[in-house]
Amino acid sequence: MSKRTEIQTILEDFKPRVGQELTVMGWVRAFRSNRFIALNDGTSMGTLQVVVDFEQIPEDVLKQVSFHACIKATGKLVESQGAGQDVELLADTVEILGAANPEEYPMQPKAQSLEFLREKAHFRMRTNTFSAVFRIRHGIAYAVHKYFNDNGYFYMHTPIITGSDAEGAGEMFRVTNLDVSNPPRTEEGEVNFKEDFFEKPTNLTVSGQLQAEIGALALGKVYTFGPTFRAENSNTSRHLAEFWMIEPEVAFYDIFDNMDLAEDFCKYLINHILENYSAELEFLDQRIQNLEKNMPKNERRAMGLIETLRFVVDNDFERITYTDAVNILRNSKPYKKGKFEYDVKWGKDLQAEHERYLVEKKFQKPVIVRDYPASIKAFYMRMNDEQEGVPGKTVAAMDVLFPGIGEVIGGSQREERLDVLKARMADMNVHEEELWWYLELRKFGGAPHAGFGLGFERMVQFITGMGNIRDVIAFPRTPGNAEF
Repeated sequence: MSKRTEIQTILEDFKPRVGQELTVMGWVRAFRSNRFIALNDGTSMGTLQVVVDFEQIPEDVLKQVSFHACIKATGKLVESQGAGQDVELLADTVEILGAANPEEYPMQPKAQSLEFLREKAHFRMRTNTFSAVFRIRHGIAYAVHKYFNDNGYFYMHTPIITGSDAEGAGEMFRVTNLDVSNPPRTEEGEVNFKEDFFEKPTNLTVSGQLQAEIGALALGKVYTFGPTFRAENSNTSRHLAEFWMIEPEVAFYDIFDNMDLAEDFCKYLINHILENYSAELEFLDQRIQNLEKNMPKNERRAMGLIETLRFVVDNDFERITYTDAVNILRNSKPYKKGKFEYDVKWGKDLQAEHERYLVEKKFQKPVIVRDYPASIKAFYMRMNDEQEGVPGKTVAAMDVLFPGIGEVIGGSQREERLDVLKARMADMNVHEEELWWYLELRKFGGAPHAGFGLGFERMVQFITGMGNIRDVIAFPRTPGNAEF
């Protein structure tokens, strides 16, 4: 097959190529007047106009030039005489690489609902919206690795199959090779996991954090970036059963170092996309404006997409304690007027509406909340000393809050004191024998350390402005859905 030139390469640097014979390949976005083909090959938002001479191209070929058909065109690149493009390809030959009969093909050259496109996930990346989303997703993933590499972190691959529940919250997928219809039983009638592959109950992981702590307490600075799983029976626009997590873990960090890292990391990722994916962001920004133009003003986003991203990178993140947050919320006009759906009370977790009030109304900048009640946080978070004016025990935990979406990062300083950790595990019914190795990290050569988790899809959703998290992962896994 003839060597092709990528359309992005042509559009970004066309002057040296004017007058050259080029071969391009891609999918048809439009075919006008039996003469003008808008061709896209996935390398960018842009399309190249391919001009065909219908008197020279066989009629049976032209009949197959339909929406999303895949073609190969060879011809001379010339400066365009028409409006809308700088150059066009005058095609001498057109070859059909893959036909798409419009009477059978489910995609149409018109707006189609996101719900419909989820059912056609094998085709949806061909649309402008999803090609933009998945190019940006790639860009964020690249930036994650570049940031940590350039800052001296080591990439760890933590287990997908685990014998422990890092969060202590259950809702995990069981991994077994036992016959689930007739599993072996103990004398007491329980499933006998001694006969299972791993000879103990195992699950798909919800987090690589505990294993990343092993790495941090030997290599200093590590991060994980891999798939995680949660068997939460939720069909909201914020939940997936399979998602990707980014989890740095750093020796000798406290909660304040952790907050600095989280802020710098978030800004780096967003700046990378602002600097390298402007065409995709502009398209997605305009898409949101078009969707919202007929909505009541109070239901529209307060800021455009690019403006929202600038809001994050151009502001220092406000830092407050959970106790401060509760006091601010309880003294706010929405609280006093009964506008919040959920109550605000010390000891209860903050809801998305509370988080958004802090970010969008009170401080008008991203916010990091720290020192949460111990009763609502995980066993591994470091217990704080008692603080004046704080009605209960707190841990050195933090959440990073963004506009529109609320929490994007959750993290903490880890409990490095063996006796305190053991007491905390006992209080929360976490069995020592299950995490014997975790305790030994504290017993032998332990050190202060901290880290956080960033849900990758949550960040992709924020940067792209997509309203449903199912639209920022190629093949979403949700209750009742494991297609593709």
